Amino acid sequence: MKILVIGGGGREHAVIKALKRNISVEKVWCLPGNGGIAQDAECYPVKATDIEGIVAFAREKKPDFAVVTPDDPLCLGCVDRLEEIGVPCFGPRKEAAIIEGSKVFSKQLMKKYGIPTADSAVFTDPDEAKAFLKTHGYPTVIKADGLALGKGAVIVNTFEEAERTVEDMMIGKIFGESGSRVLIEEFLTGPEVSVLSFTDGNTVVPMVSSMDHKRAADNDEGLNTGGMGTVAPNPYYTPEIADICMKTIFLPTIEGMKQEGRPFRGCLYFGLMLTPKGPKVIEYNCRFGDPETQVVLPLLESDLLTVMQACRNGTLTADMVKFKKGAACCVVSASRGYPKKYDTGYEITLPQTEKDEYIYIAGAKLSDGKLLSAGGRVLGAVATADTLRQAVKRAYALSDRIFFENCYRRSDIGARALKALGGK
Repeated sequence: MKILVIGGGGREHAVIKALKRNISVEKVWCLPGNGGIAQDAECYPVKATDIEGIVAFAREKKPDFAVVTPDDPLCLGCVDRLEEIGVPCFGPRKEAAIIEGSKVFSKQLMKKYGIPTADSAVFTDPDEAKAFLKTHGYPTVIKADGLALGKGAVIVNTFEEAERTVEDMMIGKIFGESGSRVLIEEFLTGPEVSVLSFTDGNTVVPMVSSMDHKRAADNDEGLNTGGMGTVAPNPYYTPEIADICMKTIFLPTIEGMKQEGRPFRGCLYFGLMLTPKGPKVIEYNCRFGDPETQVVLPLLESDLLTVMQACRNGTLTADMVKFKKGAACCVVSASRGYPKKYDTGYEITLPQTEKDEYIYIAGAKLSDGKLLSAGGRVLGAVATADTLRQAVKRAYALSDRIFFENCYRRSDIGARALKALGGK
């Protein structure tokens, strides 16, 4: 089979490596890919948001199956356009991708179908939003309605911060039109859990849970990033909580989308908060998370392509998806200064990986045969093992064998999870 993958980060690299485990996969194209992905797929410089360019490429190459992973092309209708020309796809159509594309839509969906989430109010007028905030308790959360590269949610602790955030979003347009409408939301407390799930629009099969580390610095300090590392499974996500989430969140969401005439097929990401009053939804994503995918897929025993095809064809069953026991850890190596200003263009030296070790390249380019850093998050070093402690130790040992100038990584990925496990 010939497979087309849309996207160009560490998540896509993880997806491609997992797809290639299927012996029927003879060719993988990636648009646009990156210098590291080029080791595993043929990359072409077509942007993930260039829908017509992607369609033209597909017309020429005639892939047997396509996987659309980033949020932007999904919300722009990339799956719709590829399916129109006869390319079967893994990923939701535009009508279903709105579950991430509009936070207002997803909040209304949750309210309508009784899915537990934070209380919120929606505003299109900045003065009305600021008037509401004068009477509101703090901390609180302000969210831009649309896509904002994962940075559209801001926790504010005072009215002054809140007023400034509303002005930045609604008047200053720091997130473009995504901030024309904002949600002001109740601040929830408790451990956060990421749960990716496969779904064909009727059946939903959760993957192994994970824990992200968003802050740039150790001890969960510093600025928010796209993710500095992950571990799986998340120790806070017990079998009892998983049962509650299936009954009160996962199944109602899939059923609600179906009732709305927007059946969701693909990977639906549930961002959860385990509050004192039970699990609640913080956010939905219409695709694989990054860097959650990098720890989830190495634990997948089932054939990824077969599962993806079942999601697309409406034939998914729970017994098709199996994960091995054990744990995984991903340590991100970033360019020093990320997520603010940073330098790139440094040569990356990669070691040979051993069994149960993986290196997923996120921000790199090829130049004269050399792999050079070309982004904020450069790569993720991943290891799996029988226990989380072993996985963390192995992921850091692998990271230590990777070198590029200006490299920065957190030293405490997995520490919070290990503490929850009592140090095991």
